[in-house]
Amino acid sequence: MTAEPVSDRGAWFRVEDGSSGSGIRRAAERLGDRLGLPAGRIADLAIVAAELTSNLIKHAVDGTLLLRPVRRELDAGVELIAIDAGPGMADLTDSARDGHSTAGTLGIGLGAIVRQSSWFDAYSRPGRGTVIAVRVFATADTERPWVGGLTRPLTGETVSGDGHAWRIVGDRRQVLVTDGLGHGPLAAAASDAALTAFRDAPPASPAEVVRHLHRSLSHTRGAALAVAEPDPVAGLLRYAGLGNISGHILTGIGQRRGLVSLPGIAGHQRPAIREYDYPFDSDSLLIMHTDGVADRWQLAEYPGLLGRSPLVVAATLLRDAGVRRDDAGVLVARSWS
Repeated sequence: MTAEPVSDRGAWFRVEDGSSGSGIRRAAERLGDRLGLPAGRIADLAIVAAELTSNLIKHAVDGTLLLRPVRRELDAGVELIAIDAGPGMADLTDSARDGHSTAGTLGIGLGAIVRQSSWFDAYSRPGRGTVIAVRVFATADTERPWVGGLTRPLTGETVSGDGHAWRIVGDRRQVLVTDGLGHGPLAAAASDAALTAFRDAPPASPAEVVRHLHRSLSHTRGAALAVAEPDPVAGLLRYAGLGNISGHILTGIGQRRGLVSLPGIAGHQRPAIREYDYPFDSDSLLIMHTDGVADRWQLAEYPGLLGRSPLVVAATLLRDAGVRRDDAGVLVARSWS
């Protein structure tokens, strides 16, 4: 359990007993205070953190929780993502009713989480576990998220060399997934340099942004990375990648198409950089991940998951396809209207 301030990358907690819950609650309260949440919402945040960890302790197998800041245009809040491989729930709506319980308790935990949150989404299947994502802002969060992602360090490391980001520049919406070479602080430094350069990049095409990132990473050990740009007006996804970043488009009818990343390392030598266009309509889903996520996942094995938020899709894939011997990162995005 970490007592350090929670960074923008967030902090992962393994939830095993009651002491885990109190530590996570205090960390959430400190983060809410640092982000300027009013006292009443910090109290609500404490309830959410306590109920999420209580559920993990009572019901979960391999329960973990990610705590991190989340930002909107005018303010910031706290995001909590609880992930487990426990027994799961057949009906989340039924489980969110006050009084529903499978452990002999009062059964108010999930309902309390929903009521105190600004935004809530979840996915659960019997025998496969549960993912719950919650955001607590000073006010309600009414926007439908178009993108979500998360990273996790390999077992034994405190920082991940994988990273992700998204940005809106003019009429462009772009996403980035990056994998710093190796592991540990130097890999994280390369990934952080890519994230900073991405946010500062000119409003250009994915290929031009990748060239900008390549130049910006020359002082680091380098990274594999890919930039994608969904364009709902053109019905296209523009994509440019270097190295072992996996990209896939899933259509509304369940077809899966792999995206091309060329060999190379951003920041080293002079790699070939090329942009590819793919059909991408309002029912399509973009999934990008690092090589710390096995490529054998099939969303057809998760009935209803395509209808959940990108963040919940990403967390579910990270849980089931992420490998512990490597840093792992997943980003999911869809079109918007």
